This record gives sequence, C-alpha cells and structure tokens, in this order.
Amino acid sequence: MDHQRRLSRLLETDWYSPRRLLGSPTDFDFQGDRFIPNRSLMNLDQAHGLLTNTTKEFRNPNFNDAYRQKVAENLNLDSEGKPFRMLVFRGSPKSRRKSYRLIDELRREDAEALRNSTEQIQCRRLLPKKEARILDAPNLRNDYYSNMMDWGRNNILAIALGLELYLWKQENGEVQKLLKVSGEDDFPTSISWSQDAKTLAVGYMASKLQLWDAETSKLIRNLEGHDKRVATASWNHWNGHILTSGSQDKSIINHDIRVSNNVTSRINAHTAEVCGLKWSNEGNLLASGGDDNLVHVWDHSKMSSSKCLHRFRDHRAAVKALAWCPYQFNVLASGGGTQDGCIKIWNVQKGTCIRSVDTKAQICGLEWNRHHKELLSGHGFSSSGDGQKLCLWKYPHMTKWGELQHQTSRILELSQSPDGLTVVSAAADETLRFWEAFGPSGGGDFVSHLDGLLSLKVSPIR
Repeated sequence: MDHQRRLSRLLETDWYSPRRLLGSPTDFDFQGDRFIPNRSLMNLDQAHGLLTNTTKEFRNPNFNDAYRQKVAENLNLDSEGKPFRMLVFRGSPKSRRKSYRLIDELRREDAEALRNSTEQIQCRRLLPKKEARILDAPNLRNDYYSNMMDWGRNNILAIALGLELYLWKQENGEVQKLLKVSGEDDFPTSISWSQDAKTLAVGYMASKLQLWDAETSKLIRNLEGHDKRVATASWNHWNGHILTSGSQDKSIINHDIRVSNNVTSRINAHTAEVCGLKWSNEGNLLASGGDDNLVHVWDHSKMSSSKCLHRFRDHRAAVKALAWCPYQFNVLASGGGTQDGCIKIWNVQKGTCIRSVDTKAQICGLEWNRHHKELLSGHGFSSSGDGQKLCLWKYPHMTKWGELQHQTSRILELSQSPDGLTVVSAAADETLRFWEAFGPSGGGDFVSHLDGLLSLKVSPIR
C-alpha cells in the first residue's frame, strides 16, 4: 500500500488528529529549558539489553496479595464495578474502532514488509569464494603467542615484519616503514592502535613498550614495567590515555600515558604468559587470556586490588583469541589453542558459559561481524585436518554458516577494517589475505569488485 495514502488515512481520523489542534497555535510560557541528553554519557548497548531482556515482575514483600487486589480494583474499576482504565486517551466513539483497526493493519503490513526484506537479505548474502587481495609479508614471524598486526580507525594496517614495522594504507596501497630495530634479539611482538588512531603502541621481545606518532614517524616515549617480552596490548575505548599490556613475565600492567610514572596498577593473576588482552566496547571490563588456559574478566574500577570479576577455567590450552560482542555488552567470546580448539561464549554479567563449540583446530583469532549476528574464527594447527581456514558462525546458536579455505599454511591472527566489512588474516606462509567475509550482500555467486584486479596477483607490502 502506498505510504502517503496510508498516512493520510491515519491523519483523517479524530482519534489521531483532534480538531482543536487545527485552530490557532497555543503559546506556552516555560520556566527553564528542555532536557537535552548527552549521548556520550549514555550506555546505549546496556540500556537496550535491559529493555529487551525478559525480567521477573518485582513484588514488594511488605504488601500481601489482598492489598494488591484492593489497589488493582480501585485503579481498574469504576464506582459501579465496571472495568475502567485511568489516563487513557479516547477518541470520539464513531472513529475509535476504525482507528484501532487501521493501526493494527499498518502494523501488520510493516511487520510483513520487514520480514520479507530480512529473508531477501539472508538469501542474497553469500560468502566470497576467495580472497579479495593478497599481500606479501616477508619475515612475518610464525608465532602463535605474539600479536603483530592491527587495523586502526584511520584505515591503516600496522604489521611487524621481522625487525621492521610497516604501515599500509588501504585507500591507495601506500606503504611506509615506521621503524627498524638494531638488535637481532629485540623485535616487535605486539601492536595496538589507540582509539583516535594517532598513536601506535609497540611491544618488544626484550620487554620494551613504546608509543609512536604514526603521522610524524617519531618515538613519543618508552613505558617501563615489564621484564620479558610484551606479547599483547590493548587501549581502553573510553579512557584513551589508558593502555594495558600483557607479558611473558605473567603480569598485566595498566599504563597512564599522561604521567611520568606510567604504571598505575600491576596484576599478577596468571601463572603463565599473558597472550590475550581486550577491553570491552564500554571500557568498563577487561578480558585477559594466558598460556595457563585461563580467562579473567576484570572490572576497571577494581583492578588495583588484583581481584577479578570472573575466572573461567573451561579451556584446555592457551587462550589468545578474545572478542567482545558489539551488540550485547555482557557477551565475550574466547578461543583456545591446539589441545582445546573450543570457542566459548560467556555471559560476563552472570559468569556463565552460554555456548561452547569444538572446532577441532587451534583458534588464533576471533572477529565479530558488526552488520550481522555472526562470529568469524581463524584457525591454525589441527590433528584432524580441520585447521588452516576461516569459519563463520551464526550467533547465538553458533551453527557453522560457511568456511573460507586458507590452504597453504596456518593462520596466526585476524584484524578487521574500520568499516567492519573486511577481515585480514596473517599466515605462516608470510602473506596477508583480505577477505570480504562481512561485506555487502550480493546475488548468485558473490564476486568481489577487487577480484579481477587483485585476487590473482600477489602485491608486496614492501
């Protein structure tokens, strides 16, 4: 039905448009100002979750059932005992039924249109058959525990290749060398972009942690605190001056990059190397994974006490892959190493495991799809032949929706583009492969617009 015709039918009814509103406008004299919300101070994901979750009705224990029944009768019955509702707007009797029928009809039509459009999108969207682009990455270290790649919000991919660190710009393919270390035994082992994508944190094999200005290619400062290699680092999404690092010395350190004494808190909860760190989107929770097979969840306000919010012991191998759900603030995904091979979905509000999937392969990276309810996993070694590929899982049931074969060697880690459409995988064969796994829907066999230009050509990153 034509949208304008439907709207005009609705506006013609007395129930929707009282006649007094057709007259001259009424002037109001207000004291004060309107309430203008500040969205930056609101946790919209949490509000949506609380509104949509089914909760039990709250009953005050101070009042019994007889009292509640008496209150209900006074509110819902008139003086003659007939049903009556307070504060209900009623249109004229001649138009009320017609208006209600019209509203119901509009709702049914809108629901049907939404259902049809959703089904069409789901039917059209197919996984790509191959990579959209391949970049050569010589001297990329074949190390499960390091985190040597990160895609910033400035659309620049930072990648550590041996003793050097490069920046690759997606829009024009330009490559820039940011740094090169002099010692053979002190190379980059972790990389993390700040939220504003102006600063790059670089951890090293010999315990250094540095901050680099990506625009000027200059070293900003050194951060002290670790004794062994820095395997992972993560910036707080809301407090941009807080950087958290994890090390082979088993410690987690929170750094305040604004002050000279950068260490604000040190946590020694893991009994082996810390190889995974991830701050939640709201910046209030930190997840840490280690070679001790444990996952810890930390409340940012209580980290100085070294007391975690939750400790999950279900994995049977090292936990490097961690990812917070972008549309459910209390959901965390974690993936275990070769001897575990399980993806586990956690409700950190209740401290429970929602789902567990045995992939039968080492899990080296996890990335949530921000456009569809899906989770992508990258896999390495496998004793059953299920490794060296990407798997796409439908959330929340975690049913496998498709696979992308890597074929040549194991995947080391994953990173996602700022628009949430492309995922890049770093592999032990010294290549970076770009997959449009989260890309737009397409009919028939989905073919990337880059296929003809780039898929059959290997482009060097340096």
